[in-house]
Amino acid sequence: MAKIRVQNADITIITFDDKDYISLTDMVRNIENGLSLIEKWLRNKNTIEFLGIWEEMYNPHFNSPEFEGIKNEAGLNRFILSVKQWTERTNSKGIIAKAGRYGGTYAHKDIAFEFASWVSPQFKLYLLREFQRLKEQEQTQLGWSAKRELSKINYHIHTNAIKQNLIPQEITQQQASIIYANEADVLNVAMFGKTAMEWRDENPNLRGNIRDYASINELICLSNMENLNAAFINEGLPQQERLFKLNQIAIQQMQILENINNKKLLK
Repeated sequence: MAKIRVQNADITIITFDDKDYISLTDMVRNIENGLSLIEKWLRNKNTIEFLGIWEEMYNPHFNSPEFEGIKNEAGLNRFILSVKQWTERTNSKGIIAKAGRYGGTYAHKDIAFEFASWVSPQFKLYLLREFQRLKEQEQTQLGWSAKRELSKINYHIHTNAIKQNLIPQEITQQQASIIYANEADVLNVAMFGKTAMEWRDENPNLRGNIRDYASINELICLSNMENLNAAFINEGLPQQERLFKLNQIAIQQMQILENINNKKLLK
């Protein structure tokens, strides 16, 4: 669930069937008799036709015969249709009614934008802008998460090289852990200029570790360095030499990545 703010209204967005659904209830909450607007919009013949086309395109379980009966009645003075009646009679999935704390009427984003146009073209434009901003933020977070996962995978490659080349067979698990932590700090010092313990001492109120707060560029660089350090370990290079090489590589790669980002911003 997410929320966006549009013209002083907090609009809830939920995921249903892996798609974004926007609260129509929230859109009209600050309008006098706003909830009645949803059913008024739903009784409009043009709305019925639009919903029917959408459902036939995306919903294989849509009850088309029942829809035809509703469409034929639309526009008559006696025609009444609630959200509940629409969903139950047509088995629609474009509009859903949700109960509970964040209850209300939700619609697939295609339909929600159509409703927003009916309420106010200006409101729709602001809604589109904030929705797009939310999607951009989600993509950024997704990119960070992907890089963090890649870093974790490469960490296993790195620790395997340590195990194969730096840890003697006859030592305790505690001694092995010290070696692993020591080698992890080779990467931390090369990338961040400090060990994990130094970072924790500087940030006692933060949860997690130094890598949880790294930027996307730092995670990309760190992933490359883990692979390179594993190769250096396999080649038998001493730790001091590896640290120097990795630090130089980190500086060079970060400069390249930052330059790429700056060029994208200029565009």
